[in-house]
Amino acid sequence: MAAHPSEAPSPPPAIAPMLATPGPLPVPDTEWAFEAKWDGARCVLTTTGDGTVRLVARSGNDVTATYPELQDLGGVLYGRGAVLDGEVVVLDGSGRPAFGLLQRRMGVVNARRAARLALDSPAHLILFDVLFLDGTTLVDTSYAERRETLSLLGLDGPHWSTPAYVQGHGEEVWDAVVREGLEGVVAKRLSSPYTPGVRSADWRKTRRMETLDVVIGGWTQRTGAAEGVPGAVLVGLDGPSGLRYAGSVGSGMSEHELGELSAYLTVIGRSTSPFVDQAEVLGAHWVEPRLVAEVTAAEWTTAGRLRHPVWQRLRPDLTRLG
Repeated sequence: MAAHPSEAPSPPPAIAPMLATPGPLPVPDTEWAFEAKWDGARCVLTTTGDGTVRLVARSGNDVTATYPELQDLGGVLYGRGAVLDGEVVVLDGSGRPAFGLLQRRMGVVNARRAARLALDSPAHLILFDVLFLDGTTLVDTSYAERRETLSLLGLDGPHWSTPAYVQGHGEEVWDAVVREGLEGVVAKRLSSPYTPGVRSADWRKTRRMETLDVVIGGWTQRTGAAEGVPGAVLVGLDGPSGLRYAGSVGSGMSEHELGELSAYLTVIGRSTSPFVDQAEVLGAHWVEPRLVAEVTAAEWTTAGRLRHPVWQRLRPDLTRLG
């Protein structure tokens, strides 16, 4: 209900972001909306209509000073109290979100440094929900209604945009996301309310993962385990100049696999790194680069390392000869 003309509109409330549950694409999908999953930092934007905005990260930290280029959005929303949900990204030269570039911006509170970084690696706020507008809280309305309200705000500018969603056709959206190299898909039930701070089954995220065969060139000791049991393996990929370091993989290994790896790694130890580039890892044990493993990863960092790699299995069929 709108405020009485003699009454001041209610101030925007603090609203924690609603979270998605990991899972496959929903089937059937006609009652679902599909959006691209953006590889960035979740952010809730609040403005009282005075021309300024406040940005709060998912952690609850105030990150307003970190992204000064987003302050101009306050002028666009001048006179309107609003709470908007979105994702802050930094785009690379091809227009795709690059988390490594965003990491340079995170945590910066010094105004001069933040302004300089805003010129070098400008942030872009992707908006996908409106939770409060002109004195009215919208969290109890449906996703479809909220998205209609958001689209009517016409928020598309130099550092922000409101991408459309697709109703149904989840597989087609997935195929498009894979072609574009984006992180994944978020499916949202069209009838769902906004549940602040809750990881809800009404929102479902499906991430795109890359599968790679990597060469094990070293390992690190598992904390608290017997001597020789790996906590992580150091892996690389063959390149024109030799084996290039690609990062550390410690997630996804079973106890049986750890025991099996321990036996193999003890036999093929060596005193120097097999990687052609620098792999400065504290407590590294180097091995002959003979074992091949299959891993999955979300993407590559700007430093050329696997991001969030997960162990899948050893590949004895691809073992390299010494």
